[in-house]
Amino acid sequence: MKEIRFRLFLIIGAIALSLYLLYPTYQDYQNGNEVTEKLKSIQDSVKKSSPVISNLELKEFIQDKKDSILTSNPDYKSAREKRIKLGLDLQGGMYMVMEVNTAKLLERLAKDPDEQFKQLLNYAESESKLSDENVVSILARKMQEKGIRLSRYFGTIREDDSKIIGRLLEQESDAVTRAIEIIRNRVDQYGVSEPSIQKQGSRRIIIELPGVAREEEAKRLLQGRALLEFKLVKDADFALPIMSRIDEVLAGKVDTSAVKDTAAKSDTTKNLTEEQFKKEHPFFAVARLIDQQGRTADAYVKESDKTLLSSYLERPEVANVLPNNVEFVYEAKPETAEDGSNFYRMYMVNREPELTGGVIVDAQANIDPTTSSPIVSMQMNSEGARDWARITGSNVDKRCAIVLDGVAYSAPVIQGKIPTGNSQISGMPNLEEAKLLEIVLKAGALPAPIDIIEERTIGPSLGQDSVSQGFNSAWIGYAMVALFMLIYYKAAGSIADIGVIATILFILGVLSGFQATLTLPGIAGIVLTMGMAVDANVLIYERIREELATGKTVKAAIDNGFKMSFSAIFDSNITTFITGIILYQFGSGPVQGFALTLMIGIAASMFSALVIVRVLFDYMTSKGIKINVG
Repeated sequence: MKEIRFRLFLIIGAIALSLYLLYPTYQDYQNGNEVTEKLKSIQDSVKKSSPVISNLELKEFIQDKKDSILTSNPDYKSAREKRIKLGLDLQGGMYMVMEVNTAKLLERLAKDPDEQFKQLLNYAESESKLSDENVVSILARKMQEKGIRLSRYFGTIREDDSKIIGRLLEQESDAVTRAIEIIRNRVDQYGVSEPSIQKQGSRRIIIELPGVAREEEAKRLLQGRALLEFKLVKDADFALPIMSRIDEVLAGKVDTSAVKDTAAKSDTTKNLTEEQFKKEHPFFAVARLIDQQGRTADAYVKESDKTLLSSYLERPEVANVLPNNVEFVYEAKPETAEDGSNFYRMYMVNREPELTGGVIVDAQANIDPTTSSPIVSMQMNSEGARDWARITGSNVDKRCAIVLDGVAYSAPVIQGKIPTGNSQISGMPNLEEAKLLEIVLKAGALPAPIDIIEERTIGPSLGQDSVSQGFNSAWIGYAMVALFMLIYYKAAGSIADIGVIATILFILGVLSGFQATLTLPGIAGIVLTMGMAVDANVLIYERIREELATGKTVKAAIDNGFKMSFSAIFDSNITTFITGIILYQFGSGPVQGFALTLMIGIAASMFSALVIVRVLFDYMTSKGIKINVG
């Protein structure tokens, strides 16, 4: 017994460590059953108290309750973080292929982009979608074909095209890399425990979010550029004449002079019918002025009329009377009328922002104690605080719209100079929206818009089916291997079966300890490992048979069997392990999951065959127990 004591302690320690690492997985499974029972009870009570509730509303309510239960109990959260991570195919969730819109990045980088540049950029963007060539190279080629130097739109006049192209390619690559990092930060703050974010090609990003139930919320989180801008709202004296001029142009009136007396204008139109008003004042029929006294130029636009108004503003004749330094923006939160229709407040603001969100260093979502509405408090850096103090100090009693990704969240009146750099955003419908805004502001703004190229949602029930099928294939595979070993190698076969169980235990323990992700191909790797695990035993047992046939004692046959078969076992496993390394290094997603479990399984199976099985053989021979190798 003394000669196997160290190895025995090593085996016991390895088994104990694996069980310890797997305990959070067991605990999370028990917690899941407990939460399911609670949710079922809550669902039954909600159905009794509100029988008319729709299935969608009930689903959202139960999901909110589930999130609340899981986040409120620290034990639940701790067990979930330490358990074996399940991949998208086993847990359900979202799979997206997103593409960084580098054409928009180039448009932003260009100096004085004209119609010719925009046309060439559109051609380059369309062609890039049909090939692997990047937008920068295509745009440069098309400009060279037309004899246009890139310095006309990028860089300086002294720089040649090759230098400008090299810098633009670097900026394009940096934009994709930065987008990946920002998306990763947002996902981490959102709380997805085992996301997969990978770059594909030059500008595409593959994102897997296991366990995500709110698809639209996740898409808003990932696609939101977080481009925060502070823009001054134009005074009524400036905005109303321009809006009146747009109205007259749309109505086809010859006189396009500004209508300065808006109060008189409203008096002359209040006797018109709705149809007459739409005909004579098409702009104001869609954008209804909120204050008819002309103190503000804010207007209400019906949700169904936003597309119509956009088409009005895109007309060439309207663009001629609309100054280049202003634009219209809508408020993020609509107001609901008595008939149930939604109206959005519209502001005329400066096109160029006074300050951008790049100066934001911290953001925090809270409930305003005075209004009980959600807000996001922001803290600026020292440079931003100085600029903000200057901007607010020189625009007292004017309004400043807080615009995020082209949508205004609020437009408060500047009451006085703000020297501290602290500001607030209001207008979110609930605290969840405020928290999403907090996350995107903390993570930073995306360098360019991101488009969703492909999107798939895997339901939890489908994932559960995969888990069940994978589990069934594992135990059926083990049962067949174990039965074969028992029939062919008798008592020695049962020892090999114990080694296979230990191998599976070690694989799962390592996956849990290193917080690796178990996928469906990973389960396939485990099943394959069970078959490979007994390969070493087969080599050892066959060598023991040969030694026994020469008349050697059982102990000598066992010693020689393990010793003489070691080189063959090591060589076969090391070549497979190297193949696994190659698959993991150059593969992606499912291939990596398969390779990971295969490599862990090879190491675990060698330990089981050469250490655990050997200790059991040595113990049995020391006790005089007969060993039958078939």
